[in-house]
Amino acid sequence: MLQVVYHARMAEEDGRFAFNDVVDAITAKMIRRHPHVFEDARLRDTFLTSGTWERIKAEEKATRGSAARGDAARGATDEAGSLLDDVPVALPALTRAVKLQKKAAARVGFDWPSRAPVLAKIEEEIGELRAAIADEKREASAPSRKVAEEFGDLLFVMANVARHLGVDPEGALRDANAKFVRRFSQHRGGAPRRGPHT
Repeated sequence: MLQVVYHARMAEEDGRFAFNDVVDAITAKMIRRHPHVFEDARLRDTFLTSGTWERIKAEEKATRGSAARGDAARGATDEAGSLLDDVPVALPALTRAVKLQKKAAARVGFDWPSRAPVLAKIEEEIGELRAAIADEKREASAPSRKVAEEFGDLLFVMANVARHLGVDPEGALRDANAKFVRRFSQHRGGAPRRGPHT
């Protein structure tokens, strides 16, 4: 809060905006983004699954973008990619995969209708990975780009499965890592060795 007050005070001294402007903007944003709380309580049950949150944010982004560009025309080829541009590249890859999939599903309905085809897609991707590995063995080469690509596709599908199941893939993998450490330490006959930073 100190940072908010501090920066608002500096901006007020420069004649740009005041603390009350910050409060008003945040209040308006909260009301705009949460119609299920401030407008119609009947929307609460469907709000998270309806894509309303993503639609509202997309409208805000479009409004900001139009103002910033002065309604300058952008090529139609940019439009599809721009739907996903605000998903930060710096996120952990599994988290970003889930966010990309959520946005694609919410904004344009690009999603599987149920869990069954997503689970079937795992089998398909495993088959493609096996084929890439077999090709690589025949050529007796180092790990190929194709193997890495197919492995990435498999991880992306696994992130999609996590999304459909409502599981945080990063959290699930952290838990699996901790379980592995426990089992490994038990196998080795005791607690894991502690390093200087543990």
